[in-house]
Amino acid sequence: MPLTVQINSFSYKKSGIPKDETENGGGFVFDCRFMNNPGRQTEFKEKHGKDTEIIEFLNAQDSMQGFLKNVYSIIDPAIENFIERGFSNLMISFGCTGGQHRSIYSAERTKEHILKKYPGVNVVVKHREFEHLN
Repeated sequence: MPLTVQINSFSYKKSGIPKDETENGGGFVFDCRFMNNPGRQTEFKEKHGKDTEIIEFLNAQDSMQGFLKNVYSIIDPAIENFIERGFSNLMISFGCTGGQHRSIYSAERTKEHILKKYPGVNVVVKHREFEHLN
């Protein structure tokens, strides 16, 4: 059975850290709240992390790119180890204030990273505050 990586975006204020429903009982949780929040700008309030304007805004932030680089340096060895050991599940979650911009963006970029680097891995993304984006 291939490894399934479940990636969550969530709001610390609305729903809190997602519970791992697998037998593992945990996973990685990354806090995006220290990043510049596009939601504080009027033109971005109704947008989300999959919208082009938000992607461009966050792509341009060195702090966001450095954050994701650090995330990948943590999760890549875990993914490789889980594959090697035959594990079936790994959970990675990204939280921000409203679960709308930074966490969705980070979850989507991480999905792209995993699919490119580990093509045999099944990736499932859940945006808890914006289920219509799943």
